[in-house]
Amino acid sequence: MRLTRRALLRNGAAALAAPAVALERLPLSSPAMAQAPARAWRHGLSLFGELKYPEGFKQFDYVNGNAPKAGAARMIGFGTFDNFNLVVAGVKGSLAGGMDLVYDTLLVNAMDEVAVGYGLLAEALTGPADFSSVTYRLRANAKWHDGMPVTVEDVLFSLESFRAHHPFYSSYYQHVSKAEKTGEREVTFTFDTPGNRELPQIMGELNVLPKHWWQGTDRAGKKRDVGATTLEPPLGCGAYRIKTFVPGRSIVFERVEDYWGKDLNVNIGRDNFNELRFEYFRDSTVAIEAFKADVVDWRTENSAKNWATAYDFPAMTEGRAVREEFPINSSGGMQCYAFNTRRPKFADPRVRRAFNYALNFEEINKQLFFGQYKRVNSYFEGLELASRGLPEGAELASLETLRDKVPPEVFTTPYNNPEADGADAVRNNLREATRLLREAGYEVQNRKLVNAKTGEPMTVEVLIDRPEWERIVLFYKPSLERLGIEMTLRNVDDAQYENRLRSWDYDMVVMSWGQGLSPGNEQRNYWTSQAADMVGSRNYVGMKNPAVDTLVDRLIFAKSRDELVATVKALDRVLLWNHYVVPQWTYGKVRSARWDRFGRPAELPKYGSGSFPTIWWWDQAKAAKVGSRS
Repeated sequence: MRLTRRALLRNGAAALAAPAVALERLPLSSPAMAQAPARAWRHGLSLFGELKYPEGFKQFDYVNGNAPKAGAARMIGFGTFDNFNLVVAGVKGSLAGGMDLVYDTLLVNAMDEVAVGYGLLAEALTGPADFSSVTYRLRANAKWHDGMPVTVEDVLFSLESFRAHHPFYSSYYQHVSKAEKTGEREVTFTFDTPGNRELPQIMGELNVLPKHWWQGTDRAGKKRDVGATTLEPPLGCGAYRIKTFVPGRSIVFERVEDYWGKDLNVNIGRDNFNELRFEYFRDSTVAIEAFKADVVDWRTENSAKNWATAYDFPAMTEGRAVREEFPINSSGGMQCYAFNTRRPKFADPRVRRAFNYALNFEEINKQLFFGQYKRVNSYFEGLELASRGLPEGAELASLETLRDKVPPEVFTTPYNNPEADGADAVRNNLREATRLLREAGYEVQNRKLVNAKTGEPMTVEVLIDRPEWERIVLFYKPSLERLGIEMTLRNVDDAQYENRLRSWDYDMVVMSWGQGLSPGNEQRNYWTSQAADMVGSRNYVGMKNPAVDTLVDRLIFAKSRDELVATVKALDRVLLWNHYVVPQWTYGKVRSARWDRFGRPAELPKYGSGSFPTIWWWDQAKAAKVGSRS
């Protein structure tokens, strides 16, 4: 299963373009309705296994159903924003944080279950056992903020819009061969191939847009364009709407008092703040100072150095502000230096492996990270999906069918990154890197590594978009120079960075691929040959590997959880042993700092990673002790 819709928005654009498939609408008297057999309607959907919560459940176990609706939560956004339109997020402009709060989806995830969805806009769903289609029935009381009902036409319009204007969704929904109205409040999605059990849930995560609003005109009488960026606050149907904003600097969402879904069991105990505010910063140092000055309430800290040194200030000592770590159980993945293998100098896996031998993780962890991190050894690090040891059982059987298409080490050697614990180990790693580069056709001339045939020097530019990465990337430079490799660093603004990513204009980038508990159709966008040539896709490496293509298809059509896990582990091994990236490091917890004005459930959900602000609330008694805000 893909990450949640909010995680997808955070990850930004990604994109395989697929041929558009016409969406059909049948009249209410269509033969498809007249001949439809009796169907068993359900209140939710699980990818594998049974749902935890029965039909008619009161609320999720992990929420406080009596949480007060009050107060405000002030959070940090980085960079800037110039767009409120979800449809072109990551393709055009920079989307404002929190925009998914404005809309509802057909289903909503539970934070204490894996790969499930319960009815939100949809009160029920049904479909055949072969997963060849799914039908959703909308709630009769679902309404937009202007009072108009949410309709099947809105759902069809939304699907059309995302597929037409966003290459990621063009790929994500490419197997929907038909979408049609099959009842007054029923929409049916038919798929081009049976057996893709994730597709019914994928359709449940569709952000539903108001057709009548997008096809209308703005205050100036100009017709709206769903395929363009906009700073006109859009009409939504979710728990929040935009109250005020300053372009690129701040945005405030207010809770909708008459929100149609406020009493639904899936919404009880969540969306408790009257306002959610995002203040934007371009520099993490300034953001930390803003937190200390009580300009913002909550900060998620991604820097080990800052976590160790930046939060020693009076309010923290006095207990008015607190630091807390939350375990990450719902996601994992790969963080790395990613090569652009579209460039000939990175075509040979031995060259790529040599770069890994040059990275002294142990020293950078000691000097820059205060020993807090561990090395990433899997594309699914932190999850049960990560490969370990040698393949066996179903995983081995899957790989055997691809033996002639994968590196032999997949079967003979457990994958581990080189270790550099001590001077001797560092020297041995550099010797091995030199050997690999020599085998790949490189030699050192006048202390510069050059292609032995062409004389072209090996140079590499690392592209970043955050100043805090400069000291980290530059730590890598001396080791590469000892191999004769000239490394330069290019730090660009957000817009230029996104444009260069979309056009594959880079040697190496600092990149991460987040993974959920049940990977699925989104993996095509990350790794497949088709994605490598699609501008805007997340196949940043540019890999074209038949074995990878085959394993991605297998995991998508897995018939059981065990089969899915075995296939993902096999995919992990093939990716690792092709050395497409130099793995970096991971922590496994969310580091957070907050002003202690908030309450939360006694036991947070296993897969919520802190879940702020979704199920937290304003605690007036705590706020009085902490003191006034700036």
